[in-house]
Amino acid sequence: MGATRLAPDAAVSRLEQLFEVHERRVLAYAIRRTSTSADAEDAAAETFTIAWRKIDQVPEDALPWLLGVARRVIANQRRGSQRRSWLFEKLSRQISGEPTSPGTVGADEGHALAALARLRPADQELLRLVAWDELDELSIGLMLGISANAVAIRLHRARGRFRDELLKGSAVSRTSTEAKGTINGALQERVE
Repeated sequence: MGATRLAPDAAVSRLEQLFEVHERRVLAYAIRRTSTSADAEDAAAETFTIAWRKIDQVPEDALPWLLGVARRVIANQRRGSQRRSWLFEKLSRQISGEPTSPGTVGADEGHALAALARLRPADQELLRLVAWDELDELSIGLMLGISANAVAIRLHRARGRFRDELLKGSAVSRTSTEAKGTINGALQERVE
């Protein structure tokens, strides 16, 4: 059988008691296992947030349970930090035109990344959300707090500015139909 649900007042009281009794120990545990005090404070805060969500499951002898939660939170922080670091390095290499892994960045890809880098940050973010994160207009709208229609309009404008930047960076004249076809193809591959 599951644990009995605490009344709201009792749940708040239980969390306050847990925090008062164990906060220093949880924070000390996190400080010894993280590289910055901010990371330790974040880990301790997340540990007590989880304790609040699972207040009915916290045992009477709560310290080992809290430290187990803190251990998992810190492991998640570490993995997230490693992913961000890896992604930042990869994107930096791509934008600068350096090879990313075995092989090199192709000329078309290098031009596209250079064109992307010349756009306004808001346009870059929209195009990346579509191309790299594979989000649709509705998801982007929810994320940015705007309507899907507003996203579609902004995306249309960002694609136009991206196309213009690609054309500027290309060695072929603007009027060349072949160049426009190649660039539009690259744009479709990258953005859609």
